[in-house]
Amino acid sequence: MQFPARPWPTGLAEQPEALVRRVLAPNPSAFSFTGTQTYIVGAGRDVAVIDPGPDEPDHIAAMLAAIGDAQLSAIICTHTHRDHSPAAAPLAAATGAAIIGCAPFSLTDDGPRSDAAFDTTYAPERVLADGEQLAGEGWTLTTVATPGHTSNHLCYALEESGALFTGDHVMGWSTTVVSPPDGDMTAYMASLQLLQAREDKVYYPAHGPPVTKPRQLVRGMIGHRRSRENQILKLMKAGVGAIPDMVASMYKGVDPGLHQAAGRSVLAHLIDMQARGMVSQQGDRWA
Repeated sequence: MQFPARPWPTGLAEQPEALVRRVLAPNPSAFSFTGTQTYIVGAGRDVAVIDPGPDEPDHIAAMLAAIGDAQLSAIICTHTHRDHSPAAAPLAAATGAAIIGCAPFSLTDDGPRSDAAFDTTYAPERVLADGEQLAGEGWTLTTVATPGHTSNHLCYALEESGALFTGDHVMGWSTTVVSPPDGDMTAYMASLQLLQAREDKVYYPAHGPPVTKPRQLVRGMIGHRRSRENQILKLMKAGVGAIPDMVASMYKGVDPGLHQAAGRSVLAHLIDMQARGMVSQQGDRWA
């Protein structure tokens, strides 16, 4: 998917539906698209913020302006990558709101990352369990546990409208990164199957436009991952056993600067396939 033409609505409060406003953070990149989208839920006296984003003064000011005179009752994070949760602390300091949502997590990865590193400063006052609800004036959010992109990833369902805030589990512009050791393809596929069985009307991802045909997109994402798995099997049957060689064949036409990141996804597939008894590892090669 190509980047949309500038100017992007960075810092502006857009309203995709009555109970939801969206503020785009100034952190565009090849992996975050036009930037992280922070969502403000509620239209009454109290609101919640989902994914406050990076600790950027302009973005924090834009969130506060969008909140206006309403009380911020909760700052909710889907996961703890540095493009999602670092603004939670300064926003809490400015408003007195509680930081809640996903569990804290810190990991030094063993390979090149293609997404933001983990936010080690994230310190929630409360961790939400799968199915747990938060409510305010006119809005109710239900937690949906979706591990895979990260082990602590959560989505949030807005019961009044049928919307689901999907963080990085499902994005509106690209498939998400699944980078071992914390990224887990087995868990990610199970989480996709979970969403496929739901009846959400629209997804609001942290990156990219709203997803208006959620089940159709999720079905395609599951098919895409199975297609990648089949590519890997065909390459191994042809004698290709090293991940860099697999990437060179599977990602032809992709910027070579992204090949290391693609290798993390291939590794995630191989670990999942190994757990199912389909492949085995022999040093740096797979068979």
